[in-house]
Amino acid sequence: MAANKSLLILPGDGIGPEVMVQVRRVIEWFDQRREVTFEVKEDLVGGAAYDAHGTPLTDETLADAMAADAVLFGSVGGPKYDDAPRDLRPEMGLLRLRKELDLFANLRPAITFDALLDASTLKEDVIRGLDLLIVRESTGGVYFGTPRGIETLPDGHRRGFDTQTYTDSEIRRVAAVAFDLARQRRGKVTSVEKANVMESGVLWREEVTKLHQESFSDVELGHMYADNCAMQLVRAPTEFDVIVSDNLFGDILSDCAAMLTGSLGMLPSATLGAPDDSGRRRALYEPVHGSAPDIAGKDMANPLACLLSFAMLLRYSFDLEEDASLIESSVRNVLKTGVRTSDIMGPGAARVSTTVMGDAIMRELDKQSA
Repeated sequence: MAANKSLLILPGDGIGPEVMVQVRRVIEWFDQRREVTFEVKEDLVGGAAYDAHGTPLTDETLADAMAADAVLFGSVGGPKYDDAPRDLRPEMGLLRLRKELDLFANLRPAITFDALLDASTLKEDVIRGLDLLIVRESTGGVYFGTPRGIETLPDGHRRGFDTQTYTDSEIRRVAAVAFDLARQRRGKVTSVEKANVMESGVLWREEVTKLHQESFSDVELGHMYADNCAMQLVRAPTEFDVIVSDNLFGDILSDCAAMLTGSLGMLPSATLGAPDDSGRRRALYEPVHGSAPDIAGKDMANPLACLLSFAMLLRYSFDLEEDASLIESSVRNVLKTGVRTSDIMGPGAARVSTTVMGDAIMRELDKQSA
């Protein structure tokens, strides 16, 4: 079958290559067993690229990312690079990818698996059935605003300052992503800001409201202050469907939501750009976990977050809902058998390696497609 989807794989550093091996097995399975075949390129990023080329992201790799239908990313960084120049640190490769591809909408789902409910610090009846999605604006706000800096005042005291700034177009484009995704889910968006004390929050609320009235009135819209949203996430998280917020509050809320599930090793993510004239979006998919250098090379890492990131890739870049759901249900069923990597161990569970977890997923895919 001729390839009809182009995919750039960037395993990166630490456990990135190990978990990506298991994703490659699933990609090969799809090539053989399903109706879609991928044209796959693989290249270096982060510390691996720095070691080979003296830069965490080469221009050639960036060009391949620009041309690909989607990018699947592993992880970057490690203590080996602590003394590297700041502009050549492994993380700069990922940041450059996000910037050059203009990936402004970060998607972080928080989903609980029944087999892992005891891994959360919250009561099971609070988080059972959790399925929420946080859409975080990722190229603007206080992390990128100017002026910023640290200065010495005339009286000798030092002052640090950052600028929170958003334009109406930046707000509207990320809100449109949230509304579109809510239409595919349960039809509810909660827009989060601090309009009570921040002018950027006032603009955020006004623009999201106008966009809703103009184009998305079929979706339910609610507004919430960021501090209240954080409280409600731990009080009644299942009340949320899609949350959309700025870079700062989205960063905080998505980490809060991540821990509702009990394991960082289970969490995927996607970062999307704007659609072009054909409707195609540039996109990068990656597990939320880091490079975990302490267990790198030991066949101990949990590959499920990377596999679930690939499922998001199938859903959001290629509109392959059935195939994405196949991976997700395979993960769910394997967890029900008590198979666990070290990070998600529980009473009575069977500790397995990265490779053995991959074997279990492959057997489940075969079983479901029989």
